[in-house]
Amino acid sequence: MINRAPMPQPSRLVEALRANGLHRTPIILSPEHPCPELVDIGALPLVSPSYVALLDLSNSSEQRSAALRQKWRNRLNRARSSGLRVSRQNMALDQNHWLFAADQAQQNRRGYRSWPVALTLAYAKANKGKAKLFQAFDGATPVAAILILRHGQGATYHIAHATPAGKSLSAHNLLMWEAMTWLAAKGCQQLDLGLINTEEAPGLARFKLGTGAQLSQLGGTWVLWPPLGRLLSPLARWDRKLMSATSC
Repeated sequence: MINRAPMPQPSRLVEALRANGLHRTPIILSPEHPCPELVDIGALPLVSPSYVALLDLSNSSEQRSAALRQKWRNRLNRARSSGLRVSRQNMALDQNHWLFAADQAQQNRRGYRSWPVALTLAYAKANKGKAKLFQAFDGATPVAAILILRHGQGATYHIAHATPAGKSLSAHNLLMWEAMTWLAAKGCQQLDLGLINTEEAPGLARFKLGTGAQLSQLGGTWVLWPPLGRLLSPLARWDRKLMSATSC
């Protein structure tokens, strides 16, 4: 699988696969940006492009604050005045951590699946100090948490949860702002807030875009099996328009 990779010259992909002994291996491709030219090398589209929210962290704190949407800023100010205590630490290698349990319960209620806990912990173990947990406490009780994964000059908003008390105090907004500020201070250039789904999760979409994040279209999902490239190419061309960049 080649995931979230820029592919400015798809024609060179087959050469790279051959050079690495993968020219007879089925490959799943998920480009960072729309790349309809993949049909020219015989890739077959599987899933049409979706959108993610990308937050620029390279600007100043004042610029990030000014980019916040008004309702988002109001909730942040409310959280700041609520007496919440915020902590930051490396994610503990504990599969029974309350955040994992809360996230799993939420997945079950809403009928979706995310990374297995074991995979998240494997990332934290293999990338020491790159899985950062931000928690908000009301007294001694945790009411919200955000887990951020760092990678290179970027970071990903990985898991988050707020209890009913945390939601009433807008704790999620406070944690997100603290995470944004800390990442920027560490030289992080961009925070990937994940997929935007305005139909099934409109509240979460508003929260993500309220940070000042911008929509970015991904390149969809493709399968490439070089030995069958020429046979699949005519079929792929039917969906070329579907996999092209669109406005939103």
